[in-house]
Amino acid sequence: MSVTVRVPAKVNVQLAVGAARPDGFHDLANVFLAVGLHDDVTATAADELTLTCEGPGAEQVPLDRTNLAARAAIALGERYGIEPRVHLHIDKDIPVAGGMAGGSADAVGALVACDALWGTGATRDELLDICAELGSDVPFSLVGGAALGTGRGEKLQPLDVGGEFLWVFAAADGGLSTPAVYGEFDRLAQGRAIPEPEASPALLDALRSGDASALAATLTNDLQPAALSLFPALKDTLDAGTSAGALAGLVSGSGPTTAFLCADEKSARAVAAALTASGTCRSVRVTTSPAPGATVVQR
Repeated sequence: MSVTVRVPAKVNVQLAVGAARPDGFHDLANVFLAVGLHDDVTATAADELTLTCEGPGAEQVPLDRTNLAARAAIALGERYGIEPRVHLHIDKDIPVAGGMAGGSADAVGALVACDALWGTGATRDELLDICAELGSDVPFSLVGGAALGTGRGEKLQPLDVGGEFLWVFAAADGGLSTPAVYGEFDRLAQGRAIPEPEASPALLDALRSGDASALAATLTNDLQPAALSLFPALKDTLDAGTSAGALAGLVSGSGPTTAFLCADEKSARAVAAALTASGTCRSVRVTTSPAPGATVVQR
């Protein structure tokens, strides 16, 4: 018996970052938007816990128990007294180490697939609790749509979205470590006061109305200067996308994927073509948001 779960990537349309906390994390006002790039995670009964992975960047994905998908299966098994005898196969389409929560998505895919495979009957709140234990971005991969994440990003408030947004994502030729980007944020922030992170009312209004131009005017990412400091070539990609007609461009999360919001499909195709021709990125994808959260697609 096997269960396959489809999980979305995300873009942070606002990522407001507070000062480092005593525990090393940062308080956030993190406005997540799920987008139509997905990984599929298949859980199959097996003699022991094993992982395989295929797709772009699969060679960078660890296939041992450090993988978040494996950790999710173990966490669910521990909660319900089940030995995690399962084979997890990850079919990758979300950029690896790209700031789009691909690892978090895979964790949720494994969690939901194993829950169905084992018949644990876990409630949504119980699954969200396990997600929060696994990582700050993990709960949103379960919920999808749009949400404001506070705390370290794991406390979610669903948000209304009034329409469809067109995005172009440019995957960089290389990766960035999220802890390294936060470390660079802290270094750059030395000696200045950092305000408490708050969601932008104008951005929330733009999401609610489905107004792409208004949303473009309010996109912010406090981690972008740190990502650009560690990966300066990203500026060339941002310049190429905005010069080609994108309403706005920004680094997605901790990067190094860059995201470009476009007025319509024609504009998105033009921006994608220009980015491809620019030679400043490894690959380019056009997609829409919002997208649903984790969904069982086969059992």
